[in-house]
Amino acid sequence: MMTKRNLAGESTSLLGFGCMRLPVGKDGKIDRPAAQKMVDEAMKSGINYYDTAYMYHNGESESFMGEALVARYPRDSFYLATKLPVMMIESAEQARSIFEEQLARLQTDHFDFYLLHALNRHTFRERVIPFGLIEMCEEWQRQGKIRHLGFSFHDDFDTFREIITYRKWDFCQIQYNYMDTENQAGRRGVDLAESLGVPLIVMEPIRGGSLVRFPDEIKADFSRLDPTRNLANWALSWVGTHVQVKVILSGMSTMTQLRDNLRTMSNFRPLSPVQMQGVADIVGRIRARVRNACTGCRYCMPCPAGVDIPRAFALSNEEAMHGHTATYKKRYLSADPSKLASACVSCRACISKCPQHIPIPGDLVRVRGLFEK
Repeated sequence: MMTKRNLAGESTSLLGFGCMRLPVGKDGKIDRPAAQKMVDEAMKSGINYYDTAYMYHNGESESFMGEALVARYPRDSFYLATKLPVMMIESAEQARSIFEEQLARLQTDHFDFYLLHALNRHTFRERVIPFGLIEMCEEWQRQGKIRHLGFSFHDDFDTFREIITYRKWDFCQIQYNYMDTENQAGRRGVDLAESLGVPLIVMEPIRGGSLVRFPDEIKADFSRLDPTRNLANWALSWVGTHVQVKVILSGMSTMTQLRDNLRTMSNFRPLSPVQMQGVADIVGRIRARVRNACTGCRYCMPCPAGVDIPRAFALSNEEAMHGHTATYKKRYLSADPSKLASACVSCRACISKCPQHIPIPGDLVRVRGLFEK
């Protein structure tokens, strides 16, 4: 049976279905038959929280979920969450237009959970407050178009504290996993939210998939702690052991991933104190390997020079964790040369967009040295 927790007075599944990484076809668009089967399996298995956003899959995610979920299942059988793309809002009028477009895309008259998307110091101070976006959402809430209002977050702890204490939020969504306890909101953010009574939704529990790709010696370390758990189970279970976390979002791309996560989150088993300490010890060894904190969120894209930044960093980090330099170099060089690190012109357009605050141009120089020398 799917484990449930209380999120803002609603009984939500501990495992939430993230709609950022749905299966895609060769054309890059959502593989709708495959994704529909996943939604059907999730509903049958007790997942009742579905998280999408205006920008996911180049705008296709919302319209797909309108067809695959809202049009096919009773509206009171699931909780629907989407987000206002604050980073692209230039006026209050544009925000109203996008909100109405979202209602139409998702074929609904209300959102159960609505978020101001990916807030940081810049978007909060220069867009949310001047454009009156909170007041606008509060009015939609009074009209019944929004049931619960929150925000998702990508910045440092001081900014998180500024935003979460600005008003009484119904919930908030942060990136949190055993590798990111000191990044972004981090452990201090989790504790602050709990002290304020703001329930948490966690995204990137498996850090864009990076927490299931380790060399054999790291896998063996986890296996010694509990051989019945696989790497995805460890990552999800570590987050779920934090009782202040009410929903853990997983951006699943295959039926195999979905079913594996369902096994973890059905009749959920939290980690013991000994296991939590064991994970902390392993993290120390992993951190010595990873070159940077890229999660593949792609907020840095498109690069003006054409570099595929997330791909370059993913392969660099994979090589650092796994070795096999020749294998990863071959994969890296299989891309169009215009997308390689050597195409970077150090324009720095990516710097302010990165939620992890990675010094991207400098790290691309290191990728070039690793794979292109």
